Amino acid sequence: MTEAWAAAREHGLAALSLRDLARRLGMAAPSLYSYFDSKHALYDAMYADGWQTLLAMELPDPGPDLGTSLRRTTHVYVRWALEDPVRYQLLNQRTIPGFVPSPAAYAVAVQAYERLAVSLRAHVQATQEDLDLLSAIIGGLISQQIANDPGGTRWVRLVDDALDLLVPRLERRPKAAG
Repeated sequence: MTEAWAAAREHGLAALSLRDLARRLGMAAPSLYSYFDSKHALYDAMYADGWQTLLAMELPDPGPDLGTSLRRTTHVYVRWALEDPVRYQLLNQRTIPGFVPSPAAYAVAVQAYERLAVSLRAHVQATQEDLDLLSAIIGGLISQQIANDPGGTRWVRLVDDALDLLVPRLERRPKAAG
């Protein structure tokens, strides 16, 4: 996967080719087809691999309150997303026409999503709508950052402000006693 990610970073996701990847790996293109039957199969493997990098990360312990927990986890996710914009694009933006992750690869994404939600659920009974709203807002800020100010902070410096807007909504959903 390392070479596939390197090629994607060098030339862009859409320009990734199995022939080029085979050359980088020192193998004949037909040999690579024994591992990936298509370019989309390679994207699928990269998709699962990308989410595995998030699962392998150590996430902070939930904080003493909702705001602190959200900030800790969100800042880790934002740093992870911005350290590799190509990976973020494959995992979070449908930039490859026709590519849809397989159920197995998507299951890894769901596992990562649920892991990120742990710090939120430590404090409140978040609904799926709450998680979707949080994901859309933070993902939107990351996407704007990557597209409009790569390497800068114009959009991601608004993360804490966005979380401050969401905390009152989430605090209306207290965690059930037990």
